[in-house]
Amino acid sequence: MKEFKPLLLFLARFLGTYIILSLLYKLYLDQYLPHNIPDPFTKFTSDVSAIGLNTCGFFSFSNIADQQPWMRLVVDGQVASIVNEGCNAISILIIFVAFIVAFYTNFKQTFLFIIAGLGALFIMNIARIMLLNYIFRYHDEYGKMAHDYLFPAIIYGSIVVLWIVWIKFFVTKYNKQNAK
Repeated sequence: MKEFKPLLLFLARFLGTYIILSLLYKLYLDQYLPHNIPDPFTKFTSDVSAIGLNTCGFFSFSNIADQQPWMRLVVDGQVASIVNEGCNAISILIIFVAFIVAFYTNFKQTFLFIIAGLGALFIMNIARIMLLNYIFRYHDEYGKMAHDYLFPAIIYGSIVVLWIVWIKFFVTKYNKQNAK
């Protein structure tokens, strides 16, 4: 049983973190979705995406769709897309955090990497939404492919790269230092 201890500890940390964060997220969403209003983080994500598009020279704004749990993102006078709860990336951020916690090193290092990773992934997600809205507005024929395949590959690929960085440069180094 001793030989399985690292694997069991990894699974306990991963599943424990994932379940707790998922339940907390569900409790958060349950305050908004039954009332057909977007949650504040989805609204924030949509608003920041509109600001980013404006910065790039596209007249953009987001507004709440009447009695719907999503935001409309308007680009140059036309609704380019809706931004719903799934677009805010919290579900995949939970998976990211659970994996990092599963390979815990020490509190400070783990906490700082999680904060930096969440920041980087938030920026990636905003860039994803901005580019998708550009595509939806000006090259709609590529919209489905970009939304369903290209951008999920980019966002999940970014998470995998961060996981590799965490393992290679932090966990491995930490384990070598503590083995001495």
